[in-house]
Amino acid sequence: MSRKRRSKRSRDVIQSIIFFVATLGVITSLIIYLWVYTEIDETLLVIEIQNSTASELTNELQELKSEIESLSRPDVIAKRARAELNMVFTEPETLLISINKNLIESL
Repeated sequence: MSRKRRSKRSRDVIQSIIFFVATLGVITSLIIYLWVYTEIDETLLVIEIQNSTASELTNELQELKSEIESLSRPDVIAKRARAELNMVFTEPETLLISINKNLIESL
């Protein structure tokens, strides 16, 4: 069995094709790597922005709860009623009931 020898021209063509495919593969791999890296970087940035927004909203919520608690106190409500609504508070009425002792003893 004799092997047929490849010519120099066919070897050069095969090596050129291999080089072209390898170069194309490396370039494609670099483009995919940069694309994935950019997507991950953008995603991390979005996550950091969302975390800071959540932190700010939590802080604002705590401030609002504190303000609601301070405004819910009776002395603050009374002060605002007097100052802003011109409300006046009446003195509580006291009732005196007189009971006849004779009636109680007869029961």
